[in-house]
Amino acid sequence: MAKVAFLGLGVMGYPMAGHLKAAGHDVTVYNRTPAKAEKWVAEHGGNWAPTPRQAAEGAEFVMACVGNDDDLRSVCLGDDGAFAGMGKGAIFVDHTTVSAAVTRELAAAAVAAGLGYVDAPISGGQAGAENGQLSVMCGGAQADYDRAEPVIDAYAKIVRLLGDTGAGQITKMCNQIAIAGLVQGLSESLAFAQKSGLDIEKVVEVISQGAAGSWQMVNRHKTMAAGQFEHGFAVDWMRKDLGICLDAADEVGASLPVTALVDQFYKEVQGMGGGRWDTSALIARLTR
Repeated sequence: MAKVAFLGLGVMGYPMAGHLKAAGHDVTVYNRTPAKAEKWVAEHGGNWAPTPRQAAEGAEFVMACVGNDDDLRSVCLGDDGAFAGMGKGAIFVDHTTVSAAVTRELAAAAVAAGLGYVDAPISGGQAGAENGQLSVMCGGAQADYDRAEPVIDAYAKIVRLLGDTGAGQITKMCNQIAIAGLVQGLSESLAFAQKSGLDIEKVVEVISQGAAGSWQMVNRHKTMAAGQFEHGFAVDWMRKDLGICLDAADEVGASLPVTALVDQFYKEVQGMGGGRWDTSALIARLTR
């Protein structure tokens, strides 16, 4: 068992840190709002610290799951940042979905400080985090990954090393690109079925068993048909992720026409007041 720090107790990080504690690891948590860290300790045991640096002191592994590039920099760098508290040979594992650029920047800073760094964005949503069934896409040195994998396993369904630093983030971009197009297609399919007078449940029962089937279809068709979106992965966060995808595509000369279009559809959903709605709210544009 390892001494672990976990930085960021949002809807994903809170249960992920809990799985680490349940697996027997010695866990210290940090959250920007101390009350949530105190609540986590009351529920799971372990300890909490008032700064990332203090949480990271003595830790063999420091996991982070925060909001964006700037949030990640803030918990890593500076006098109160995790890097300042970590001992040489400790490994930083970033579960945040961020740009490959900030990943490479922070990995370089970590290596200069004698630390390991694994970018390890996740997919599976809040339910995946709560059930310990996340897909974890990693980039970094093989030796760092090999040490971190048994710890990550506490909340993972699958963990894979995809390549050098940044490969995990690029793979997460592939994940978000695929989801964006899929949810738009599913939205159009269900809206078309509704307007054609078909029974959505019967339609999904049939087409989900063929080539059209998907996780989104199985897990989101009921709430989509009912216009219920107060759950899941927020549109605001998806737009953040798609912006990262589109910027990275420009850097490598890739064309993402469907992704760019769906990003604008999500912008319309934000304009409808749906910034915190689940990403499946794309159907709201078609049924309003």
